[in-house]
Amino acid sequence: MNDILTRVASVIESRKIANGGDPQKSYVSSLFAKGDDAIMKKVGEEATETVMAAKDARNNMPKSKIVYECADLWFHSMILLAQFGLTPDDVLNELARREGISGIEEKASRKKTR
Repeated sequence: MNDILTRVASVIESRKIANGGDPQKSYVSSLFAKGDDAIMKKVGEEATETVMAAKDARNNMPKSKIVYECADLWFHSMILLAQFGLTPDDVLNELARREGISGIEEKASRKKTR
């Protein structure tokens, strides 16, 4: 896993309430304290903001806003992963598994296994 992903995942893990995270002092801890629904809502908000930034970029607005919003989306997705005991490595392993497989084939295989 990329070093920055490892470091961010470690900080997120340390912010869990069970690991001593304090919702009064940490934004991430406050999300963990609010539970699954609050985290999922935040991921949805960030996904929407990422799409809106891309739409703005189509209209000659700064493309850097896409990067900013993607960073927020990735960060909140990492919190969601941690909430369910998963890590960025789990996502990277899934991407590695899909490497070299046609997107059409991969999607078709989901119907057979799920």
